[in-house]
Amino acid sequence: MDAFLAKTDPEMAGLIAAETKRRQEGLEMIPSENHTSPAVLEALASILNDKYAEGYPSKRYYGGNTVIDKVEKLAIDRAKKLFGVPHANVQPYSGSPANFAVYLAVCENGDVVMGQNLSDGGHLTHGAKVNASARFFRSVPYHVRQDGYLDMDEVRQLAKEHKPKLIWCGATAYSREIPFEEFGKIADETGAYLVADIAHIAGLVIGGAHKSPAPFVHIITTTTHKTLRGPRGAMIMVTEKGLQKDAELGQKIDKAVFPAGVQGGPHEHQVAAIGVALKEASAPAFKEYAGQIVKNAKALAKELMARGIKIVSDGTDNHLMVLDLTPHGKGLGIFLEEALDMAGITVNKNTVPQESSSPFYPSGVRLGTPAITTRGMKEEEMAQIGEYIAKVFNEIKGCKLPDEKEERIAYLKDSRKKLEENATIKEVRESVRLLCGRYPIP
Repeated sequence: MDAFLAKTDPEMAGLIAAETKRRQEGLEMIPSENHTSPAVLEALASILNDKYAEGYPSKRYYGGNTVIDKVEKLAIDRAKKLFGVPHANVQPYSGSPANFAVYLAVCENGDVVMGQNLSDGGHLTHGAKVNASARFFRSVPYHVRQDGYLDMDEVRQLAKEHKPKLIWCGATAYSREIPFEEFGKIADETGAYLVADIAHIAGLVIGGAHKSPAPFVHIITTTTHKTLRGPRGAMIMVTEKGLQKDAELGQKIDKAVFPAGVQGGPHEHQVAAIGVALKEASAPAFKEYAGQIVKNAKALAKELMARGIKIVSDGTDNHLMVLDLTPHGKGLGIFLEEALDMAGITVNKNTVPQESSSPFYPSGVRLGTPAITTRGMKEEEMAQIGEYIAKVFNEIKGCKLPDEKEERIAYLKDSRKKLEENATIKEVRESVRLLCGRYPIP
């Protein structure tokens, strides 16, 4: 296929080649990213891309879907078996529309919903004030404690006070195990639907490296491209507990996805690639992989803390961690993100609990181990990477984010120029390149 693209559009082919080179020579450490297998990419780039298939297996609005029905049923069956659920929808384009479909299935406009506060590690679609979920529903956020762990006493108190229709558990920047059982008890006490958004930890759940939410929640949503190591897509699953609460919950979810909800025809090439990823995740080697992700994250967090870098909650139970840079000043996340990028280490700036700056210039950095674990790196390499990150961090500690907008723009421009010329960052870049040469991407 590469030969066809190079002949048809050499400019685009060149850009894809440049991105491939960037990834091969750098460490992808954004915890919501991974390296998919050639088999997943092959399914994603298949002829299935060309087919319209509105509806569901055996209930399509278009003809010619005999094979497509088998493709989607296979992906559904694999999802149900792996996650231990009676109902699965594999059509959502991504995590955000999947989550919005859940709202449409169980909530009415104006209902109270609860989710983890955004700057405390929650997700936009769980009721963040800048998101549509807070526009159409009344959002009551819960928070983490001073030590970085979820404040479950607050969750229970807010749920009893506000009687939410729906409670979200699961996060995008929370490094500790989600207490699904405790959330389940709170939902049962207050009559709420409980939804576990396991987008970040789905692969850990399948691999036995994180407790499964299936016995405790009514609905599970997940993306498929993070620790699950599949294509960019999503799934919605209904548990036995969910069907006990509402026997028609599965049908309501399906209808909320299509036709009454948030999207049109499914991307069946994406569905097929999800099916391939689920088959890969069912292999014994995937359990070892999931366990190694967590081992690597723990080893990296330990190394960073030993080198004087503060981490929210002082460690991790999963695949990620959030570096809290506030002891050295507010808004330093953007400086560390950009400096690490120059060093060949890709992370993302992130808010920290009780954030004193803005989401555009936050005081933290989020990073994780799924992609570097896919390349075969283990604890020894985590010690090296921790050293690299600490070296780069020491080069930006003296940065001070100005309060005034115009001063800030000029300061950032000047800082970038200095960082590009920084000898230590160049040295780390070469070390990263050498390390990556020993661990090729799939």
